[in-house]
Amino acid sequence: MTGRFRGGGRVAIAGYAHSSIRRRRDRPLGALAVEIARAAVADAGLRPEQIDGFVASALFPTAGGHRVTDGISTVSADWLAARLGGSPRYVAGFTGIGQIPGAVALAVNAIVSGAADYVVLHRALHNPAGGYHDNPVTRAEGAQQWTLPQGFAGPLPMIALPYTEYLNRYRADPGALAEVVVEARKNGARIPWSYWYGKPLTTEEYLAAPMVSEPVRRLDCDLPVDGVAAFVLTSAERARDLPHPPVYVTGYAQSPPPRHRTALHWPLDDIMAGGEVTARRLWEATGRRPGDIDLPQLYDGFSPFVYFWLEALGFCPPGEAHRFVRDGGIDSDLPGGLPVLSGGGALGNGRMHGIPQMLECYLQLAGRAGERARAGVTTALACHSSPHYGGVVAYSTEPG
Repeated sequence: MTGRFRGGGRVAIAGYAHSSIRRRRDRPLGALAVEIARAAVADAGLRPEQIDGFVASALFPTAGGHRVTDGISTVSADWLAARLGGSPRYVAGFTGIGQIPGAVALAVNAIVSGAADYVVLHRALHNPAGGYHDNPVTRAEGAQQWTLPQGFAGPLPMIALPYTEYLNRYRADPGALAEVVVEARKNGARIPWSYWYGKPLTTEEYLAAPMVSEPVRRLDCDLPVDGVAAFVLTSAERARDLPHPPVYVTGYAQSPPPRHRTALHWPLDDIMAGGEVTARRLWEATGRRPGDIDLPQLYDGFSPFVYFWLEALGFCPPGEAHRFVRDGGIDSDLPGGLPVLSGGGALGNGRMHGIPQMLECYLQLAGRAGERARAGVTTALACHSSPHYGGVVAYSTEPG
């Protein structure tokens, strides 16, 4: 993406709905998705038959051997479209890099092009029974033959290696990462639908948690859950006539394809180089800079990602995020604190991927955050995944 984003400010979020987040549910994920989508449509002041567009990123995020069944372990856009009612003109699923930003881009482009007037964007996450990454594989082939027999499999070592690089390169204290997890849990504990509602965390509890892939602790990882969120997007003109203040999509950026490495190998230099491209695309698309953003919601599926995003987006110089965090720089309760996890993120809600970030941007900018409302917030960012393997969407209270 180069230059200003052509759809900037022409599309807005008009309503939302969010389920409670639970470890596991006793009902199919699809049934919950239909219920939440209908609630989002009603929240936007619309009827299901008015929805003519559906988008989703229906990845089932487990590296294990679990069965993928639409409506049970995942919910695709076409599955939901067939059950909500009406006759949709546009149905699409995003499968590339940066799933939530990619789904937002599909919705924006459909509305700007006239392919749809009202689009439901949803995300449905499932936690299967048994070990989340249990894998029945007995044979390693291709690139995995060089990594799997040595135990390098799944996302934990994929994150542990670049985080180890970061700690060694910048002489960072591993204990400083407690500030990220404690901040996320503090804010998630304030949100009624969060899995961690009413359950903040202390630094001592974080440091006592066992290592799962050194130096990554168990509490550095978000918790697999069952949950659904849905948003209704439409044109800025239509959104002005609906019940809630519109929140405008003012730009987005997605990461470039990562360099080819052995399976799941994410070197720190690759993460930051890709993040530099992602950030440049974002600032070119929005015409803004880090100092213009009131509410940067950084992705935290694994807590070291917060360091990487802070530096990739330019909120901290390279190698300084650990000091910034250690010194209270992301404490959203302090005057001048950068509220990067004010919505609790994934660590403070559960593994809803980029939904907590997107939702916090919407709630704060639409004036719908209730007692959690932050004064003077007019611009926001929602990040997803890693800086080199994800994306960012920019939001504003103003269409321009």
